[in-house]
Amino acid sequence: MDYLYDGSFDGLLTTVYHDYYSGRAEGIHCRDTAYQGSLFSENGKAFSEALTPENVTTVDTDLNLADRVYRAIEDKLAAAALPTVYRTFLSNAADKETLILRYLRFSFSVGPKADAWHTHPRVQPVQKIAAQVGMEMHGMLGLLRFTDTKKFLYAPLAPNHNILPLIAEHFSDRLREENFMIHDTRRHLAVVHETGESWCLQTLDDQMAERLELKASEASAATQEEIWYQQLWRRYFETVAIESRRNKRLQSRFIPQRYRRYLIEFTT
Repeated sequence: MDYLYDGSFDGLLTTVYHDYYSGRAEGIHCRDTAYQGSLFSENGKAFSEALTPENVTTVDTDLNLADRVYRAIEDKLAAAALPTVYRTFLSNAADKETLILRYLRFSFSVGPKADAWHTHPRVQPVQKIAAQVGMEMHGMLGLLRFTDTKKFLYAPLAPNHNILPLIAEHFSDRLREENFMIHDTRRHLAVVHETGESWCLQTLDDQMAERLELKASEASAATQEEIWYQQLWRRYFETVAIESRRNKRLQSRFIPQRYRRYLIEFTT
């Protein structure tokens, strides 16, 4: 049996609840993606029967059931379990839901000490993925660049993983008196913050995302003060560099090429 859910974290937790109380799942998949069914069961044996509605169940999100699973993870597992699950959920790993399911099954059977089994096949994959998401999150805290459009501060990024929910609180706390938007151009998601308000996460359609990038680019190009600050930052970046210690290979490790599109010091 494969379970399909709506792609939300609450939906995933609801599905974990049904796996425990309604029947074990071979895997969990987002129903909005191209679903082809599991090729192999958890024990590695190929399915003999054809994929039919009888072996696929669609789970509707239930906030009460999701909260019960959330509380159970908090109360019964190690302190790192919930952040590990959430960061893995935010990753771009293709089989993340099934990995989370198997991790939680093992953790609930073993208890809080499960997270110490770092090389266990049920624990190691999610801890590795969660660590990758955490590294990208921490890196982006220092690499994100805001442009002043005079109406709001705008910062585009295109991370590998969906880290917006992880960095939103950081910038909301530090820029609490500013109107700003952090735009994930890869996923068409945006963190929107208004002065004195809490931040919110919005989904943008293709046209809205394109218009937003264009208007922000035009506004910043037309603002002399913004141009001056960008030039000042580039000059500082070049001045502090020690020519004899330049190491392009090491720099590429710390600031990969995929991030440089939106870094002022690497644009002309």
